[in-house]
Amino acid sequence: MKIVAKVFNYKHHLLTTGIIFLLSTFFMFCQSPVPQDSELEKVADGFQFVEGPVWMDGAGLLFSDIPANIVYQWSAGSGTKEYLNPSGNSNGLALDSQNRLLLAQHGNRRLARIETDGTETALATHYDGKRLNSPNDIAVKSDGSVFFTDPPYGISPDQEELGFYGIYRISSSGSLQLLDNSLQRPNGIAFSPDETKLYVGDSESNIIYVWDVIDDTVIASKQQFAYMDGPSSTDGMKVDEEGNIFSAGPFGVWVISPDGTVLDTIEVPGQTTNCNWGDNDRKTLYITSGSAVYRIRIGENVISSSKQWHKQSESFEKISTYPNPFNRDAIISYTIPFDNFVSLKVYDILGNEVETLVSERKHAGNHEILFYPGHLTNGLYFCRLQAGDRLIETQKVFFLR
Repeated sequence: MKIVAKVFNYKHHLLTTGIIFLLSTFFMFCQSPVPQDSELEKVADGFQFVEGPVWMDGAGLLFSDIPANIVYQWSAGSGTKEYLNPSGNSNGLALDSQNRLLLAQHGNRRLARIETDGTETALATHYDGKRLNSPNDIAVKSDGSVFFTDPPYGISPDQEELGFYGIYRISSSGSLQLLDNSLQRPNGIAFSPDETKLYVGDSESNIIYVWDVIDDTVIASKQQFAYMDGPSSTDGMKVDEEGNIFSAGPFGVWVISPDGTVLDTIEVPGQTTNCNWGDNDRKTLYITSGSAVYRIRIGENVISSSKQWHKQSESFEKISTYPNPFNRDAIISYTIPFDNFVSLKVYDILGNEVETLVSERKHAGNHEILFYPGHLTNGLYFCRLQAGDRLIETQKVFFLR
């Protein structure tokens, strides 16, 4: 092999390297737990701003509408109805080891629990004699302890008493412990399957951090785990049985492997806020985003990106790239049915915007633009077309010199 390799000319070497990179990229995306033939389904809509989905057997999906001050209940058979009103402007929801509902309440500035008789118990309201900021999201450990984040969302600066934004643990006996106060806006929180790692997203920096969990009462060795770039922030997250992180972020839900590799994105309309497993087999991912709730199967007959969203607009707006893969330039074509402001941008696999191709008002009809990525390196990119405030479609394109 070494002798043969020496007779390759430089162009052939570059082409071979590019093909290997391309195949590696295809292989990486094949490792996504989200199949490519999937569909995203909207199950409920018409809310103000939804968050905190959690599945409760016998009840269905529970989720918060923060400004409405209501926890709603949804099931396929019964649709949507109020479950708890008022909710304390709850955000994140979870179930404790006894299947009781936990609420991170913005309005009440506390972590609360709904008892089996329907009464509400405050689990954490103050730390070191000072009132908590605005508890946001929750992760429950198998030993019954409850971990939660406490950024200042929902309160004004003059209401802050602590002077920092913490990650806390409530022991099974009810004592409150501060674990970390180094993040600017701690938000989504989740454990690895073996509970030796704790993941927390910082919405200010769009970074997910990871800590080692030591003796349940200490988290240590903080490291940057993943970075998200885009028009919105990292938010709620959950982890599957294989250790893959599903985190709300720019454009939808990011799927990240345990080693920090971005495997896929599930594109979701609106500002995606959180996700959680549901249905009896816990193979459906329920997603809260803006004013609506979506679901996508992760398992047998599973689903991935926004194919249903694309289907709804298939006869109206569409985007195509030719050739794909391309090695010099490509023609990107798109169609819009009515005059609108059009945004066509290119992103790398980490969600970083690398080029804006269109950002102006366009007339209805067919349009083309020449894409010449002279400054880009070999790899996978995403072209995202948006008309007005509506995300129309995203297409994967491969650039190979």
